[in-house]
Amino acid sequence: MTNRPRSFLIATLTLSILVATSPCSASAAPAIDCARDSTGLIPLNDLGSNLYLGSQGGLYPSGSNQRPAGHTAAGLSIANSVGPLDTLGFPDPNGRVVLISIGMSNTTQEFQTFVPKANADPARNPRLLVVDCAVGGQAANVIRNPNAAYWDSVSSRLRRAGSSPAQVQAAWLKEANASPTGAFPASAETLRANLATIVRILKQNLPNLRLTYVTSRIYAGYATTNLNPEPYAYESGFAVKGLIESQIAGVDSLNFDPALGPVKAPWLSWGPYLWADGMEPRSDGLVWPCSYFASDGTHPATGARNLVADSLLAFFKRDETTAPWFTSTVTAAPVRGDPGRTSGITRVYPVPAAGFLTVEAVVRSGARVSIRLYTASGRLVREGRLERLPAGAHAISVDVARLPSGVYFVQYRDGRNSQERSSRKVVIAR
Repeated sequence: MTNRPRSFLIATLTLSILVATSPCSASAAPAIDCARDSTGLIPLNDLGSNLYLGSQGGLYPSGSNQRPAGHTAAGLSIANSVGPLDTLGFPDPNGRVVLISIGMSNTTQEFQTFVPKANADPARNPRLLVVDCAVGGQAANVIRNPNAAYWDSVSSRLRRAGSSPAQVQAAWLKEANASPTGAFPASAETLRANLATIVRILKQNLPNLRLTYVTSRIYAGYATTNLNPEPYAYESGFAVKGLIESQIAGVDSLNFDPALGPVKAPWLSWGPYLWADGMEPRSDGLVWPCSYFASDGTHPATGARNLVADSLLAFFKRDETTAPWFTSTVTAAPVRGDPGRTSGITRVYPVPAAGFLTVEAVVRSGARVSIRLYTASGRLVREGRLERLPAGAHAISVDVARLPSGVYFVQYRDGRNSQERSSRKVVIAR
């Protein structure tokens, strides 16, 4: 504990790691190659201003991972104007804000895992309706055709959910070309052009679609088929990057601003960027164990589906352009304790957390404090004790860097009274 000249003290917990990443199971189907756990490629967010075959890294222009301020301001303005609509697309306080998925088999498998997580989250906007509109086999080179049967399925899924195309205001798009060929950058440019066509079709079919978040492929080094192997999965990140940069630069008929002319597309941004080089940790710790994949090494098994779903949930809850419509205002529960006295957690941040989680708490004089972190299922994964802290406000730092993405509960316990406790839900994201 270090004294600081401000209103609270800082305490750091050194906690044991109780969660291990499982390697590929020896019983995996023969089609998957678990030995291919790295390609040597550098994730876009770590590549930064450096080059891959002549193309600059970073998620946004100039090698940056930060969305340009002007583009963020435009997205935030749109997000703040999003509100419930009826099925005809007119504002209605009893209507819905509809978020959908658009894409292929990986997309639907991941989004089907995301939907119940989103619906169960207490921070979710109660007017939000989340509908999976992705379909297996519907790759970018298929749905770039405006007459593809896929687009009828989007409308029918919305209607089965009690919604309509006019009610959709936000989308998550994740696509790739099936069985791609050719060398980079031409292959990535083909995908970028297909994505540009798709977002224009989206705007035509979903007239109130305002915001679309795009994600590239996850790791495909374990794949042994030509469906979408490496390096195409990695290079799909450059296609998404190029798509968004085209809109920012005002080219390729992707205008979203009615003040600048006819609106051709929704406002575009990166969703969570999820590619990492197999078991080579990304700068934020993300890895892709072989056991997370199905027997073809391409499609997500339970581990990958949960990782993507948890990353999506964290993204939609925290991004400046999603939080205004995805979440509702949540008032923190009062700290339990004796009448007239306050103790326990007062604040937990950042949420979502990645490296360290800070727990601010009010402590009684001489109390022995315990901070515990539990999974959503109740399994203890972190515990640390602080002996006899002086009375007052303290900030306690908890290392969560190696915990998998997901929802956890952080619990404060005052050792002077084992029954006195307070807790908060926290999201850990990669």
